[in-house]
Amino acid sequence: MAKRAETTRRGKSAPARKKAAAPAAAKQPERASSREEDASRSASPGNLPRGIWRGQLRLALVNVAVELYPAVQPGARIAFHLVDRKTGKRIHYDKVVAEDGSVANDRIARAIEISRGNYVVLENAEIEALKRVERHVIDLVQFVEACEIDPIWFDRPYYLAPANQAADEGYGILREAMRKTKRIGLGQFTMRGRDYIGALKPCGRGLLLETLRFSDEVRNAAPFFTEIPEEKPDPELLDLATELIGRKSGPFDPERFVDRYTKDLRALIEEKVRTHKPVHVEEERPREGAQVINLMDALRRSVERGGGSRGVAA
Repeated sequence: MAKRAETTRRGKSAPARKKAAAPAAAKQPERASSREEDASRSASPGNLPRGIWRGQLRLALVNVAVELYPAVQPGARIAFHLVDRKTGKRIHYDKVVAEDGSVANDRIARAIEISRGNYVVLENAEIEALKRVERHVIDLVQFVEACEIDPIWFDRPYYLAPANQAADEGYGILREAMRKTKRIGLGQFTMRGRDYIGALKPCGRGLLLETLRFSDEVRNAAPFFTEIPEEKPDPELLDLATELIGRKSGPFDPERFVDRYTKDLRALIEEKVRTHKPVHVEEERPREGAQVINLMDALRRSVERGGGSRGVAA
């Protein structure tokens, strides 16, 4: 009896639950997944980053629950802290006004320079009111050939993965349909209150979403190339250049390219750790009334909040 009671409390086994849920999923493709299922997908195994956005990938009446993950790691490059060689204390940055010194946070306002020495001051509440309401939906509104979008339009890559097991089937169908038609899906979505254009394409067993720059963010190339002559090159030289390109052609292998500066810098740091005693750096408390910000921490937070992917509100 104790075993039966325990089985009743726990419910069916995982395979049985999956089979039982299949008909319901077919009738209700937009149903919410179980908490256990969502938790297993949201967890970040190993060193995987946490998802930064969750919502629906929509094509007409097809809805797929998805989650967005950063595809690059800005922290791979070494960041320095600044310290005072004499006192061994960390160097911070104050927000200051010339001749007045540090400024309290409640006195700081954002402004845009409209002409030399003339600014328009914007209140934080006014800026916040412009932020877009997040619908948590990526609507695929257009499909284009992969070669149709020039690389200059691509901004930042993300991995878009299914958010739960119920989304796997629809996710796979969209991925294979784009792979078969050799098309990239385009859609606009909102993240952290700002608008983004997303370009979606197959990436192995998953999907890669790259944000695109808006039209007013890309400069016209023509003015930079107007001085280049239009003369046709010498045919013999062109043949030689073509032959050289052919000899050096091959599959792309990112491992062939090494960031030698960062590699040597890491080696130097390791050598310093082995041969030198670490310097103790005293962390100072911020002065009252002053907004003290470490520059590298501020830049990192800005990137995490979306500063690395710009969008223009409509």
